[in-house]
Amino acid sequence: MGQDPITLIIRTLGEIYVFMLVLRFLLQLARADYYNPISQAVVRLTQPPVRPLQMLLRPRGRFDASPLIVALVVKAVTLLLIFQLAGALAQASINPLQLLIFSAVEVIDTILTIYFWAVIGAVIISWISPDSYHPAPQLLLQLTEPLFALARKVIPPIGGLDLSPILIFLVIQILQSQLGRLLAF
Repeated sequence: MGQDPITLIIRTLGEIYVFMLVLRFLLQLARADYYNPISQAVVRLTQPPVRPLQMLLRPRGRFDASPLIVALVVKAVTLLLIFQLAGALAQASINPLQLLIFSAVEVIDTILTIYFWAVIGAVIISWISPDSYHPAPQLLLQLTEPLFALARKVIPPIGGLDLSPILIFLVIQILQSQLGRLLAF
């Protein structure tokens, strides 16, 4: 907890922007409503660094890897700045491959964390206000529905009870524990 305030600010800003970039990718992948005000805000905030890469890579259908690549770069730069502030660069050189792998693992962990909280939100919304017209619940349900549909293929609803969130939570926890092991090496 005794962290340098500048390091905390850099880490927080980097993680927020990586979150926005990953969310943009996931919303595109889930074919969420592009005209939803929240989607529009995410696109507007992430468009400046993504646009040049989109021109270079040309998205294929709904799969646009540009936000993920920018998220990877932002994560790597954030980590590099944090290591530099901590004085780690003065003691030893940082292997660029290790930095790239660590950044990729962190981006994957961000994807899993977004889905974890989105599934919790979707479950709560389904109990409280399943037919809400507010943009946030609609976007949340659009983001999680492809994941629920995939899980329902494995565990179909039993007597009207949908157990797919439990399977999703289990898979996310297993994947995150394995990512933690990967970082330990």
